[in-house]
Amino acid sequence: MKKLGNRQVLFVAASALATLLFQAPARGQAPAPAASAVGVVTKIDADARQIVLKTDAGAEIAIAVQPKAGFRKVAPGETDLKNAPTIVITDVAMGDRVLARGKSSDDKKSFEAALIVVMSKADIANKQAQEKADWDKRGVTGIVSAATADQVVVTVRGAAGNSPLTIIAAKDAVVRRYAPDSVKFSDAKPAKMADIRVGDQVRARGDKSEDGSKMTAEEVVSGSFHTIAATINAIDAASSSLRVTNLDGKKPLVVKINSDSVLHQIPAQMAQMLAARNAGGAAAGGPPTAVGPSAGAEGGGRGGAGNGGGFGGRGGVPGGGGARGGDLQQMLERTPKITLADLKAGDAIIVSSIEGATPNQITAITVVSGVEPILTAPGRKDMALGSWSLDMEGGGQ
Repeated sequence: MKKLGNRQVLFVAASALATLLFQAPARGQAPAPAASAVGVVTKIDADARQIVLKTDAGAEIAIAVQPKAGFRKVAPGETDLKNAPTIVITDVAMGDRVLARGKSSDDKKSFEAALIVVMSKADIANKQAQEKADWDKRGVTGIVSAATADQVVVTVRGAAGNSPLTIIAAKDAVVRRYAPDSVKFSDAKPAKMADIRVGDQVRARGDKSEDGSKMTAEEVVSGSFHTIAATINAIDAASSSLRVTNLDGKKPLVVKINSDSVLHQIPAQMAQMLAARNAGGAAAGGPPTAVGPSAGAEGGGRGGAGNGGGFGGRGGVPGGGGARGGDLQQMLERTPKITLADLKAGDAIIVSSIEGATPNQITAITVVSGVEPILTAPGRKDMALGSWSLDMEGGGQ
């Protein structure tokens, strides 16, 4: 089981708190200006008082710093600007994350800033390392088998097999849920334990009881993820989408591909090996093997250290795993990444997605082609997903 994709959701969790800091004026501060810009510093000219940011959407914006603009440095996880020391423009470095407050141009390509808030690249990296270590030590991931308004029971995979764990949110726990059609952690919404349903995937961090059967969680992230097998009917490059037939029920479906979607091609030899391996496990009466590629946003799930460290950076969902999912995940990660142009009508694909807002359309997290041998059971010609999975339930934004 791969320990992080932990990397993404986990250090991006720190950014969620930083994001909250800037959604309203901090205590004792003047009301916030009407506009703000957030991104990573790619260029800086201290003498000209100009900073260029690359936003989380990938666009660049030029920041003109007003002569009387204030500079403050905030630590990852800090929630009040009163604790942020004053700095100067020469303290800002390449790779730092910056939130600028001020006035945006009509074309949104330039910005006049009255306040610059800085989270340093080094501080983000340190916070990321600390959180990763804590999630590795106290984090769990599982599928929800039972849910009530204030607690859930998840099935957690371990060396000794599957075991149930009851998760109860601490009084001040941070609970978030992925939004429909989005695998960006920055799009995840504050939620309640009551929003979690049976079949959802949950990642939680907290302290377990002495017998290991319960956890009091400080942080809970949930989502409803699905895996389907389909054949491609048509490819619409203009809308970055696939029109497919879902092999379960033979229903038509639109699969949207966006900047966070990851497309892989499994080489024929590997596909044959995986199919034989899964067939062997089933014949032996053992649990089915899940294929668990990393998914979501870049950096092992795309939480990228630059984009994920603070101020609402990108994040993804935990990576997958299975009975032998760690090995398979690593194998799939080494397969070639492809683009929409590499696919063609008639191809069979496996698609992992988050729950969509409409029943006949999904947004892909991962698309895997070259899967015909995997989907075809021995002695049969028709294809079906069967026990294969691209679920997000492994040990690791």
